[in-house]
Amino acid sequence: MSQKKIVSIEERIPKLKQARKKKANRRLVFYLSIFFILISIIIYLQSPLSNIRSVEVNGNSLLTEDKAIAQSGLNESTNIWTIDKSEIISALTSNPMVESAEVSRDFPWTVKIDLKEYKHIGYVKEESSYFPILGNGRVLNQSENVTFKGDAPLLLNFTEEEHLHRMTTELDKLPMNLLNLISEIHWQPTESSKNNILLYMNDGYVVSGSIRSFAEKMQLYPSIVSQLDPESEGIIHIGVGAYFEEFDTEEMEEAAAEEAE
Repeated sequence: MSQKKIVSIEERIPKLKQARKKKANRRLVFYLSIFFILISIIIYLQSPLSNIRSVEVNGNSLLTEDKAIAQSGLNESTNIWTIDKSEIISALTSNPMVESAEVSRDFPWTVKIDLKEYKHIGYVKEESSYFPILGNGRVLNQSENVTFKGDAPLLLNFTEEEHLHRMTTELDKLPMNLLNLISEIHWQPTESSKNNILLYMNDGYVVSGSIRSFAEKMQLYPSIVSQLDPESEGIIHIGVGAYFEEFDTEEMEEAAAEEAE
């Protein structure tokens, strides 16, 4: 008959003490690790290590990057964790050029600003200065150092704000490929209608139309031009109906002769 080995309490006590000590040491190391991690986070949040080092601006065309950053209020002393996105967006959208804005953190030290500007649909001329005009009808007459670059139509003779706003609303509806074809738009009101406009196109044609439903009727322009002789010169009418009226050759020659004299 086998005999069971009997272990006395005196022999087990040292092993129990050693096991408890190891467990206590592990627990102490765990709590110390958590403590130092928390201290490190607090130091990081309170130190310049968490400050913004760069601000990226996307989607801007009229508004310069420097002005967008200045308006956002962000700088290198701003803590990336304490930025108020709604406050920054509110500051940016207070600019008449900006329709909407989004702000995001790109860790560890970058803030991204994505802008959506109002569509730049043309320029207006005041004395010797040119000012951009937006699709919402706002003329940026406080803009500095603006030159007419030909990247949008020049709107001339719009002396009434109501009709200028109506014209910009129509231009805002145009796709960019059509908008880029227009060089100048002249307002030519008459006693019977204040909606008359005359357009000079970049491809050499002249268009007579109306502010009323202009964007809709202008969609016909590419189709009309495609059917014309490239050498022909005249006016494309897109008012009540859509048709091409060729210039009188004799009248053109007489006018050219008078200018030469």
